[in-house]
Amino acid sequence: MTADGHATLELEHVDFAYARGADVLHDVSLSLAPGETVGLVGESGAGKTSVLRLLLGLAAPTSGRALFDGAPLRAGDRTQMRSLRRAVQPVYQDPFSSLDPRMTVGQSIAEPLRSLGITRDRSRIDARVAELLTAVDLDVDAASRYPDAFSGGQRQRIAIARALAPRPRLLLADEPVSALDTSVRMHVIELFQRLAAEQGIGMLLVSHDLTIVAALCERMTVLRAGRVVEEGPTTRLLTSPSDAYTAQLVAAVPRLPAV
Repeated sequence: MTADGHATLELEHVDFAYARGADVLHDVSLSLAPGETVGLVGESGAGKTSVLRLLLGLAAPTSGRALFDGAPLRAGDRTQMRSLRRAVQPVYQDPFSSLDPRMTVGQSIAEPLRSLGITRDRSRIDARVAELLTAVDLDVDAASRYPDAFSGGQRQRIAIARALAPRPRLLLADEPVSALDTSVRMHVIELFQRLAAEQGIGMLLVSHDLTIVAALCERMTVLRAGRVVEEGPTTRLLTSPSDAYTAQLVAAVPRLPAV
């Protein structure tokens, strides 16, 4: 919670529909506090991406409220949106969603520092870029190269470094390892674990993969057909789910790691 007792991001009894369409979210409530890691799980089409769009201020609820630091999110409020972008950063499944192939890695990582008005001082920017590359286990000289010079796992590390640039309180990670080879997934998962432990960054991990959620998340929310069917500590939901759909998801996983 923030100093005044609010979560950083909240959805309160939210319904949501795209233009002229049926509701894709029904009475969804969700809260994210600083330093907390939460998994949002469900099958394809459950509404996970719609939840992310609401939390990022990219869409507005049909009913209910989306809140940032206790205040309703308003996409037209430029001051609030800038504060949101500083505090909350996305990490996408495809790192090219956030990396411009025409920009060097250093330019991509530095871009939020300039666009969010954090600093335009070249020496401070260069120092921050070097710090971030080191934090995600890449050589500092990667800053002068372009994204296509790197593997998929390395590009995802660069995208994470970019998301970390404004020192956010929360990362919203949308299937961040599902596009990676199995051999590099654990390296990125370990990076997220280290960031949470060392920097106290909270995270909403959107995933259909319960093994990833088990490794990273303290709490879990299960979404089915746009409705929350169960939420609670990850260990409890994975070992003794109370909802039949959650039990079905758990049963479909061949082997879950110890949690």
